[in-house]
Amino acid sequence: MGTELDLDLLALNMSEAEYNPTRFPGLIYRLKSPKTATLLFRSGKLVCTGSKTLEQVEQTIKTVIKSVEKAGIHIASSPKYEVQNIVASADLGGPVNLTSVVVSLGLERVEYEPEVFPGLVYRLSEPKVVILLFGSGRLVCTGARTAQDVEAAVKKIKEELQAAELLETRS
Repeated sequence: MGTELDLDLLALNMSEAEYNPTRFPGLIYRLKSPKTATLLFRSGKLVCTGSKTLEQVEQTIKTVIKSVEKAGIHIASSPKYEVQNIVASADLGGPVNLTSVVVSLGLERVEYEPEVFPGLVYRLSEPKVVILLFGSGRLVCTGARTAQDVEAAVKKIKEELQAAELLETRS
């Protein structure tokens, strides 16, 4: 937002706010509609999480600004924002043998320790995302900045698994 924020003042005047500076340096402000959480910091920066669309991001930011101003802090201009992390899930349509994936795709891009975590961590360089792949064929893609990055990453891993004959599609 660019404006220095008095988080103590906001915590007193924003009923839904959670602020415990000994545990976390930011104020947590949750909205029910859209169901999001916004972290506000003294520097005036904010982080919005939980939005499903850009429209929800914009709506959340407008609601937060209104609440901050209602609490007594003037915001001079509308903040500029950028998407930094999209988290998406997908189903590849069939089970995957994760041990075979490690052998086929190589250890330089894959982490798999089933006794620690049941999924395989696959780091793509293009698009630059991380995919958590599970034996069920479900996956979580994180680190994308656009929906196109998510689509490209899912398409890429599906093609790689099919090319290596590692994806059993359900009938």
